[in-house]
Amino acid sequence: MTKPVLAGGCVAWRPGADGPEVAVVHRPRYDDWSLPKGKLERDETLRACAVRETAEETGLAVRLGARLGRVHYAGPTGPKEVHYWAAEVRGGEFTPNDEVDELSFLDIAKASRRLSYPHDAGVLRRFATIGVPESTVLLVRHAKAGNRTQWDGNDDLRPLSSTGHDQAHHLTAILPLFGPDRLASAPPIRCLDTIAPFAAAAGLPVTTEPFLGEEGFWADPDGGLERLRALVAEPGVSVLCSQGGVIPDAMAAFADESRIELGIDLDDVPSRKASTWVLTFAGGGLRAADYYPTPTG
Repeated sequence: MTKPVLAGGCVAWRPGADGPEVAVVHRPRYDDWSLPKGKLERDETLRACAVRETAEETGLAVRLGARLGRVHYAGPTGPKEVHYWAAEVRGGEFTPNDEVDELSFLDIAKASRRLSYPHDAGVLRRFATIGVPESTVLLVRHAKAGNRTQWDGNDDLRPLSSTGHDQAHHLTAILPLFGPDRLASAPPIRCLDTIAPFAAAAGLPVTTEPFLGEEGFWADPDGGLERLRALVAEPGVSVLCSQGGVIPDAMAAFADESRIELGIDLDDVPSRKASTWVLTFAGGGLRAADYYPTPTG
């Protein structure tokens, strides 16, 4: 059985007078209208591929949001599997090129009619179901720390291991794809050091939030959830670095308060070290929750 060619793409959107407008592109080689997308390169994540290919085809700079699923179809050279994300347009300008000679920003209904393929229209329907985010939160668990049994100091001062430093380094390549506006962390040094390399590269300050830590959260769970709700309500994109004893409870609370099926087992919310939950909030509740178990996947 032939392995499919992997690709990444985006529903690139911007605010319009009557709701979001999404970018659809015309490819002269096929004389079709589609969503921007392209093939995965060696040692590239699908997330990075989606951002890069969107920029190459359209000239637009975007930041990722909710995952919109994947589609399969038979391409000219064999089977293809394309993974899509919602992506907010943050700048850039279209210039016609060999791959794309025309770009149109259309409302969802017009874009759906313009698209040449039913699978692209299905991706657009998923985007419409989630809606334009009021806020996006990247809930990151700290990277791997040194062995607790071999550390006799204050546990909040237990540092990252060499593997943890590698994971923090990989996060500096992944977090920019989501265009964070602000960073906050639980007090333990392993949490602060997990996002410190990205903070330095991005020139963003890190706010220390006691309720993101197990000690602060467990002492007052109701107060912790109230503070977390305030943090996730901040418009734009926030990165919150927390601990394994907080993230499952926070995820369960957000999912329980949502009015849609998120596909999350609230009795077994995954939270591997250096993993990230990307949470999309719209309409006053959680609309999408995407789990990335490693910073390199």
